[in-house]
Amino acid sequence: MSSFFYLAERLNPSMIYCGAAPAYCLENQTSIDTSLCEIDSWGVVDCTAAGCPPTSDYHEPCWNVYRSIVSSSFWTLMELFGEFPLVSQHSVGGQLLGTITAVFACAVFALPAGIFGSGFESEIAKRRQDKSCIMEGSESSGFVEVQSIHHDVVGDPSTLRGSLYNFLHLQTTTLSTLFEIFMNGFIVGTTVVFMMSTVTSSNALARLHGSFRLFQLIAVMLFSLEYILLMYSATENPKCRGRGGMVAYAQDFFRTVDLLSILPYWIMVILSPILPNKHIALLNFAEFCLILRLFRFEKYSQAFRTFDDVIRDNLDVLTVTGFSAVLLWILFSSILYLTERNNPDEEMANHYKTVPNAMWITLLNLSGECPLAYYSSVGKIIVGIIGLFATAIFGVPIGVLGAGFEEIVTSQNEDAPDGEAGVDSSSFESPSANSFQVACYEFVNGMGSKSAYYFEVSIYVLIGATVTIGVIQTIDGYGDAFSPVELIAVIVFTVEYVMRFVGVGADPEFANESHGILKRLKFVISFYSVVDLMAIVPYYVAAAMPGSWVDQHDEYFRMLRLLRLLKLDKYVPSITLIDDVIRLKRRVLVVSCFAAATLWILFAGLMYLAEHQDHSMGIDNLPLYGCYENCSMSVRYENMFTSIPLTGIHLTGDFPMIEYDGFGRIILFFVVIAAVGVVAIPSGVIASGFSEIVNSKHRSTDNNQGNNAGDDWFDIKYRQLEGCPAPHSAFGFTVDSWQYSVKAYLDGKVDEGTGKHYRTPFSKVGRAFFFVLIVTNVLAIILESVPEIDRSVGNEKGNFFDVFEAWSVFFFTIDYILRLFSARKSREALYSPWVYATTFFGIVDLLTVAPWYIQMLLSSMGRMNGDEAKVL
Repeated sequence: MSSFFYLAERLNPSMIYCGAAPAYCLENQTSIDTSLCEIDSWGVVDCTAAGCPPTSDYHEPCWNVYRSIVSSSFWTLMELFGEFPLVSQHSVGGQLLGTITAVFACAVFALPAGIFGSGFESEIAKRRQDKSCIMEGSESSGFVEVQSIHHDVVGDPSTLRGSLYNFLHLQTTTLSTLFEIFMNGFIVGTTVVFMMSTVTSSNALARLHGSFRLFQLIAVMLFSLEYILLMYSATENPKCRGRGGMVAYAQDFFRTVDLLSILPYWIMVILSPILPNKHIALLNFAEFCLILRLFRFEKYSQAFRTFDDVIRDNLDVLTVTGFSAVLLWILFSSILYLTERNNPDEEMANHYKTVPNAMWITLLNLSGECPLAYYSSVGKIIVGIIGLFATAIFGVPIGVLGAGFEEIVTSQNEDAPDGEAGVDSSSFESPSANSFQVACYEFVNGMGSKSAYYFEVSIYVLIGATVTIGVIQTIDGYGDAFSPVELIAVIVFTVEYVMRFVGVGADPEFANESHGILKRLKFVISFYSVVDLMAIVPYYVAAAMPGSWVDQHDEYFRMLRLLRLLKLDKYVPSITLIDDVIRLKRRVLVVSCFAAATLWILFAGLMYLAEHQDHSMGIDNLPLYGCYENCSMSVRYENMFTSIPLTGIHLTGDFPMIEYDGFGRIILFFVVIAAVGVVAIPSGVIASGFSEIVNSKHRSTDNNQGNNAGDDWFDIKYRQLEGCPAPHSAFGFTVDSWQYSVKAYLDGKVDEGTGKHYRTPFSKVGRAFFFVLIVTNVLAIILESVPEIDRSVGNEKGNFFDVFEAWSVFFFTIDYILRLFSARKSREALYSPWVYATTFFGIVDLLTVAPWYIQMLLSSMGRMNGDEAKVL
């Protein structure tokens, strides 16, 4: 990938970097206009026209960050980590490579870190299991969890305390239930009012701030009264009597939440006269604490109590991995402080000027983020090590918390899949459907004839074509491109819809309806019918009524054509599986979404309190950061409504902004450590449910066919050839013996007696030779990509790189021919040269030599010189 990115971006002027340019380049200007810079054929940047010429001390003050494969490798590493710091500067080729990297390469590249982290966690789990075996049969540690009041005691209704106990704790009457709903409404109200009171830019809301304060005061008084009555009436239960019982009850989760939500408000009331300058800050904090009562909804989900179980069940793993994570954090922070504090890039040096500053950025690096990228050479190596290995260890505590939370919540809220109410279409025959309806139904579903199959395939093609056309038509100047194709597609889709409408009587999905009209009505309002109508009706309306509202907003209705992608779900079920997943995991999703939403609101409030008074202009005033002027955290965290989306971004593990002060960094530390794991659980549950349903369907199919899960045609054929001898050559025994000899040279032999694989000395030498040849070829390509080395070697005919490449291609060609020749004796090639040539390694072998021959052919024809193509 580094080589491909190098080829795509080496001459891209947008990739020119001048952040570390010497002072003389900025004597007469505040910034360097890189669009005036030029890149020569060697890849060397000249910014003389931009006021930054090269000198004897600075041969290349500005440079392309993809100037060589060596420099390209670090930026490619960032993208393989899932970070795209230069996304807006990529060329079209770079964007295509970035897409491939994001879709495929990132997952593969994450395997080493995942395996390393999994092995680390497995080793800790083994130690925990050994420890549990040693302690088996011993008495428990004596830990007793404080329990809430249960329904085992009924209060005396003749006394005030007993009546309050029954009303508040047992909730035995409708009135007590209504009171609970009323108090829950106040909890939600205080949250909404706090969010609205943080908005200062709206005059309408500003006039209501007095009402907001009054509402909060009333809420605090109600919550305080409820808390006092709860504590007073709790003594009706014998378990809560006496000093020990009252202390134990006060430590209950819900009572702790109640106290923490109201106590700061009353402290604020006491301290406001003493600290008048801090009144607003104290009031904001006190009103924020009222949000803590959202945890009262825990009684319906029991999500956060699970954290206690997770920590106790995984305490040893969390202790070891947490200690390791802290050590890595401090170690890498110190190393990067030493390597980057004198970085010529001012922004980089500022973030690493002290170890505490370095710890903030290193924390993000260890969590998988890389908000900065212009590191020194040593710094790049350290960041690469962090990404490859350290993130795996650092992520174990976070993963343990998240996985433990998900495991316990899933076990406590196990969902039983809904019963299937569908009808087996293979055996269904509608008694009311006539032959024409059956024919229409079978034709549009590709059943019964080849013409029906080809019609179904044509629908696939038309859907892909019209979606592509819809995308192209969004480009300026192409609004009416391919209109005839669109017309043909609409006609075909209309015919398909009419045939489906006619064939409803034979459709098993609507078998429950006895009357034909009800069947068709149910079809019209079905999901796929609505999709079909939204994709074709606007076309007819715009054509029938030119100049109408629909025609005037044609660009919006064209986007509805993208809904045709959903039509493919009828043929390849995928989108509808999401509904199955949600029904399968609905209870777990409710609990985990409550936990995630609660943490989101609480951390958004904390970030608002931490940053809404930060007026320092520490954020770069660049469009890249979404701010053009007056950029400060006080602008971004102006109120709760602006804080919520930004905090949501951080909770997903992304940090596009890093210019936080000390309090903000402390809050985000807990966001990284705890909240990210919990917030990711709903998406993890959906992903695991999706995988579970898809795998169950595939296992069912594979088992019916007698295959192993995941087998393709090659695996099946390879298994069938077990014990089968290689076919004889049509050219006789001599060629057979040659093929066996070549096979033994290339791949070694298997001792029939012991079953061990061995190689002859000649085979070992050949294997070592090609290994060295491959490595030296890679090194040669990397060195040739460095402009200074490439320019010193030159492009004259017969230069070192060209000669070495020619000899390499010669040996690789011989190896490829030998493998084709011996494929008739190789089970790995299914005894077929064609199979070898079309497998992954066969295609790779061909691609290593074919471009060189094409280049030589084009060069001999005068179409290409030696510097216009490089064989990778």
